[in-house]
Amino acid sequence: MTFLRKLALTTALVAGLSAPVAAEDVKFGLLQDFTAVYTFVTGQYNQGQQDYLALANAEGILGEGNTVTAIVRDTGNQPQRGIEAYNRAKEEGAVLFDFLSTPVSAAILDQAQADKNVVITPAHGRGDASDGTVFPYVFPMFATYWAQAAALIEHMKETGGLEGKKIAIVHIDSPFGREPGPILEALSEQEGFEFQAFPYASPGNEQSAAWSEVRRYRPDYVLIWGAGGGQAVSVRTAIQNGIAPEQIHSVIWLAETDAANVGPQMKGVKRFEATAAGTDHPIIQRIQEKIIAPGKGSGDGANVGNSYYNLGVATMAVAVEAARLGMEGGQPLTGESLKAGFEKISGFDAEGLMPAVTYTAEDHQGGGAGRVSEWDGEKWVPVSEWKASYPDLIRRVIEESAAKYAAEH
Repeated sequence: MTFLRKLALTTALVAGLSAPVAAEDVKFGLLQDFTAVYTFVTGQYNQGQQDYLALANAEGILGEGNTVTAIVRDTGNQPQRGIEAYNRAKEEGAVLFDFLSTPVSAAILDQAQADKNVVITPAHGRGDASDGTVFPYVFPMFATYWAQAAALIEHMKETGGLEGKKIAIVHIDSPFGREPGPILEALSEQEGFEFQAFPYASPGNEQSAAWSEVRRYRPDYVLIWGAGGGQAVSVRTAIQNGIAPEQIHSVIWLAETDAANVGPQMKGVKRFEATAAGTDHPIIQRIQEKIIAPGKGSGDGANVGNSYYNLGVATMAVAVEAARLGMEGGQPLTGESLKAGFEKISGFDAEGLMPAVTYTAEDHQGGGAGRVSEWDGEKWVPVSEWKASYPDLIRRVIEESAAKYAAEH
């Protein structure tokens, strides 16, 4: 090779190395139910997601001029519409998807994994998808319903004891409502309490028959396991049947709107939470300053700080952090590099908005931590610390269920 040719090749290589890398617009598909079943949560949740993405762009979190764009569409909780929305968003370049719908997520699961696209399933979907060895592209992100039930039971143990106690679980008659059953069965044997399930028909507008039976059962504690308007009905009807608010413990789906519907009697009711409520958090305060105040928000500013809004913020804080880590080194973001980015996250708590999460190739739940909070008449007040409850038991159930899924597929 001649000297001149070597010089030309070297010059071209140096020029290529020094050329600016084109900024990337990362796309997240937020394909959710805005019109059918999950309307009680989707509006505020999605608003929090979009407002956080606007903050991430304003603060340049992805660096190098990179941005993130939300593709937002309504699936109406219909699996076929969800599949169509997924395929369309995939063609537009989306690498992460959040359906906030168990039926739609279930319909997409196998296809998304084959496509190597990340699906997040916070507070919905399959609990066993926490096993990343079986579901490599699915991230429940936060405590599954199994972990939530364990946290509520542990709180009962710490505040009043469990030995010889009776627990009633009053639940919507659906797979979601029956989800805590195996965990309660295992914990009842371990901790020496008894429990009985009292189902009611969907959507939960009428529960009087179930609560009449609960009254005769005379439980020491009550778990309510529903969603939407049925949760306020559960609290009101429980109190009408002599259950004290302090005895009532809820799955994550109990928020400020439910408290408003119940009224002053709600004081003392407890719930599981995966993220903190309120506006006294650095990220929420910056959203108010940089997004809401200038009129760049995606919805009603009064929702900022509400439970479901903050949950949406937290999901995108984690997702953007995963994207940032996945793009380290200047590589374009793909489903594979985004998955790798999630599995690099360690001890991330969104500046105190949520419990610290760490994801690994095996654990896509992030540790399963949460806490219990209590309605004080005006707001949710934490009554426990962020922690994972009965982690060995929860992991065993996850692995057993995931192994069964793998054997069937």
